[in-house]
Parts: sequence; C-alpha cells; structure tokens
Amino acid sequence: MADQGRIDGRTKLLGLLATPIGHSLSPAMHNMSLRKLGLNYAYMAFEVGNQQLADVVTGMRALEVRGFNVSMPNKTKILPLLDELSPAAQFAGAVNTVVNENGKLVGHITDGTGYMRGLKEAGIDVVGKKMVLMGAGGAATAIAIQAALDGVAEIAIFNRDDEFYARAEKNVQIINEEMKDVNCKATVHRLEDEEALKAAIAEADILTNGTGVGMKPLQDECLIPDASWLRPELIVTDVVYIPRKTKLLEMAEGVGCKTLNGLGMMLWQGARAFEMWTGEEMPVEYVKEQMF
Repeated sequence: MADQGRIDGRTKLLGLLATPIGHSLSPAMHNMSLRKLGLNYAYMAFEVGNQQLADVVTGMRALEVRGFNVSMPNKTKILPLLDELSPAAQFAGAVNTVVNENGKLVGHITDGTGYMRGLKEAGIDVVGKKMVLMGAGGAATAIAIQAALDGVAEIAIFNRDDEFYARAEKNVQIINEEMKDVNCKATVHRLEDEEALKAAIAEADILTNGTGVGMKPLQDECLIPDASWLRPELIVTDVVYIPRKTKLLEMAEGVGCKTLNGLGMMLWQGARAFEMWTGEEMPVEYVKEQMF
C-alpha cells in the first residue's frame, strides 16, 4: 500500500476521457476517495474527443490502465472499440465506465442508476410519475432505460432532429417493445416542436434536461424558452452540475419548482465505477462532506 497521495512504481492508473473536461469533479472525487481508503491508484482527466478516441483507447489498453470513465462526446462512439459490453450498456447503447479485466476492456453504464439514486436521495419518488426527458445521448439514454425499470409510468423523449434522433426512436422502441417486464409508455418527439414540448411539460411530474445545454460553452442557453412553461409542482432536474445552477434550474427556482442538478448523478455513478475498479465502496459521505 502506498503512502497517502504518493505515486510509486505500483500505482495503477484510472482516468476520464471527455471534452470539455476542465470543469469535471471526477478527479477530485476519486482521488479523495482513494487517499481516504489508502488505495494505490491515481485518477487523471484526459481531454479527448471523438477524433482521438480510438488512439487513446489503444494507448489505455497498452498501458494496462485499470479502468476509465467516458463522458461527452464519447459515450456512444467508444462502443466498437471495446471487447465486451455489460447487458445494461448493450441495452442502452452507451458506455460511461470501462473496466480492464486482464486485458479485456469491458464497457458498463452507471449514469442511469446514478441519476435515479440521486432522485431517491433527494426524496423524489418516481413510481407512477410522468417524465419529460430532453435528449437522447449516452446519459439521457441511460436515464430513459433506468427510469422505465424503476417505475416511471410515462416518458416523453424530446430530441433535436439531428444524429441522435434515431437513438431517441430506438429508446422508445426498447421501452415499449423489448422491456416486457416494465409498465411504462414511451413516446418520441422533435425538440423543435415547441407546442408538443409545452403540452408535455404541462402534464409532467418531472422535467429532465439530459443534454449538455447549460454547460460551458452553452452556459447561457436553455431548451425552455421562458418560465411560463413551468409550474411550482413540477420537479426540474439537470444532468449538468457545472454550473451548479443552469439557466433552466434558475428559471425553475424562480417559479418555485423543486430542482436538482447533476451532482447527485455524478456522485452515485462515480461510486459504482469506483467499486468496479477497486473492489471497495466509495466513502460517499466523506466525499459529500469534502466537496458539496
């Protein structure tokens, strides 16, 4: 066992592949946990986009890195670069955690469970509720699948008419046709259809931004045009955690909505990844005290 915070010849590497990455709290969270438990690992952040991803994954494999996280925009692009996917990752078509199992890179997805655990910790019961989910990328897909598994009754997915729209359609098909044991109805709509989005929000219990809108360099943007679309009894959540209050959350708080940023999701998805890499439980309460 290494001294607290000291790197030696036996230190194992963990990391994060994403862009932009400077805002990420993952390095602090994981390294703090590793030091607290006296585990001989180091977690580093690497600025990596789609163009560099294949080369970087090859390098991670060659260096025998123990594991790494994957964030935007790499969660779907990394799939063909891995040796195996967990059932959940295969179902969601996205990966946010990779574990090196003796040379075999296995992809997992912990975003959905992290998001739902964050809601539970905030005292939010999702069973039987209606959700509007904006987005169909890796994180949003994981949320959609896990929300259906956890008892959400209806999910209206809205996505721009772009390369991810087909994924939104696929998510709806999976929930409605392939997930036989869930009692959830999913629908898909174009985000450009403001009339449909406004009507769906008016009937929803939970509104979730599952996109990067609200995070730098889009920190001044919001997918909802104005606060008149919101009402006090609506719960508004965001996967973005830097800034802590996105424009959407500020707007929602102004109306009196209960709001939740992406910190809980980040914390709990990270805790699951930490356990897969190290075999130890992340000291979550310690991390909360130190960081939040």
